[in-house]
Amino acid sequence: MAKRRISLQEELQQTRPFNSSSEEAVVALLRTASLLRRAIAKLVEPYGVSVAQYNVLRILRGAGAEGLPTLTVRARLIEEAPGITRLIDKLETAGLVQRDRTGKDRRTVRCRITPAGLEVLSRLDTDFDGWQGPVGAGLPEERDRAQLLALLQRVREGLRSED
Repeated sequence: MAKRRISLQEELQQTRPFNSSSEEAVVALLRTASLLRRAIAKLVEPYGVSVAQYNVLRILRGAGAEGLPTLTVRARLIEEAPGITRLIDKLETAGLVQRDRTGKDRRTVRCRITPAGLEVLSRLDTDFDGWQGPVGAGLPEERDRAQLLALLQRVREGLRSED
């Protein structure tokens, strides 16, 4: 027997209909992002990092040995983090990131991932590889995930054109 699908309106226990399909789409994206963030938090928190800290670690791993200036890390975050210094402070205290003022411009603080940070990411990579997650469970077909990615890209393009 097929599982009954719950509409967004039912899920949110909303009694008034949405004003438009655009409004419903925005609320659906926000709700989906929130649920996905919670699921990812459950995956990363046993390693002592938050979703935002996990994002910083991934950015710094991609930067390689030369690292990145703090403000560049902030610019690359998936979600804005006004407290980037505090975020990196916590990672540095945990021994996952190091900061220094080496390089041409001594005023610039560069952040680098440490071997311990790389180890945490390596273990998380294994967990994520084995984790189908809500996207994989809800969209088991590769073509459906490709279609979702294309649609989300179009939404982001529309948002960038408003900047």
